[in-house]
Amino acid sequence: MNSTPNEVDKKILKKISNIDISKLKGAYNIRKDGKLFVRNTTPTINIVSKKDKDGIDIIIKENTKNESVHIPVILEKEGLNDTVYNDFHIGENADVTIIAGCGIHNDSHKKSEHDGIHTFYVGKNAKVKYIENHYGEGTGDGKNVLNPTTIIYLEEGATLEMETLQIQGVTSTIRTTKAYLKNDSNLVIKEKIMTTDSQEATTDFYVELNGKNSSTHVVSRSIAKDGSKQQFSSNIQGNTKCFAHVECDAIVMDDAKVVAIPRIDANNVEANLIHEAAIGKIAGEQLIKLMSLGLSEKQAEKEIINGFLK
Repeated sequence: MNSTPNEVDKKILKKISNIDISKLKGAYNIRKDGKLFVRNTTPTINIVSKKDKDGIDIIIKENTKNESVHIPVILEKEGLNDTVYNDFHIGENADVTIIAGCGIHNDSHKKSEHDGIHTFYVGKNAKVKYIENHYGEGTGDGKNVLNPTTIIYLEEGATLEMETLQIQGVTSTIRTTKAYLKNDSNLVIKEKIMTTDSQEATTDFYVELNGKNSSTHVVSRSIAKDGSKQQFSSNIQGNTKCFAHVECDAIVMDDAKVVAIPRIDANNVEANLIHEAAIGKIAGEQLIKLMSLGLSEKQAEKEIINGFLK
């Protein structure tokens, strides 16, 4: 196995994980073109290849603090359809950061696709920050498809904060997140997506608040440009004394379309569930204010978009 990165590898890894592979430390598992590229483990974080299917088990010992694990994926082989199953087992009282993401470089006329199915088992009182960035590039007209599925099980007192960003170049994506929360657990999701040209993006959140005093805060911010299409769906089930706040904000430009489909089910009298959605074009007063400072209309639009996605 040749684990020496080429220039494309380096660029993609910087884009999706902000890492320099030559300086990478700690636990990591880099997958390239459907195979293991390079791996490292630590005394408290072990990574094991699955025997029955493509994927890995990431085992984080209880009480592990201030450590991180990188698991990015690179696709450069034309026409590859890559599916991987990654399971994260986070021990009690651990406090860790997990950086994932996938980058596709496609110079062909064929479709390149990566479907990542990630399942999190977060132990009692553990804290996890999970970062997942998606990026596509290439000179060909082949499609770049990314379909991430995230399944989350939070034990009592556990917390998971998930940040996802779709940077550019993704032809289509179906992003599915399912979460099941026990007592006093908390799930925070921050999603940012920009689509252009004829790209399509579908986001589907399903959260069960099963434990007393469990809570979730879901924020989706998106920009839809040109003739692209986006759909945001959320389904929050409040089954006990709990709290949920779902916020969907989108800016629509050109001939793009955005659909928001909210659902909140209060199945208990003490369930407190809130959903907010705001979809519209860039406000004229915002453009005028920035243009009065000397910016062109395009520069002003760029400033507003960058600020919206921060």
